Amino acid sequence: MTKTPKKIERAQTGVRIEKRVLKVLKAVAARNEMGLGDLIEGIVLHSFEGKPPFGADTLDFISQMKAAYDLDLTAEDSHLLTEED
Repeated sequence: MTKTPKKIERAQTGVRIEKRVLKVLKAVAARNEMGLGDLIEGIVLHSFEGKPPFGADTLDFISQMKAAYDLDLTAEDSHLLTEED
């Protein structure tokens, strides 16, 4: 079954995000030859449906990138983040 592409309208936004998280996301996007916005849209749409956005291969790559960029944050930290002064 072939899916029909859907026309959408995108908005430019100035999202603030933790620097190391951004580095990992950019690495994942580059690995998959896609833009950062497309990657974020895919993650969000999968999450909205309760589906995991990444397979085992990509999760392994993410682990490597987290180590490379010293990203030690977890989902448990997501509501506890504060910015440096």
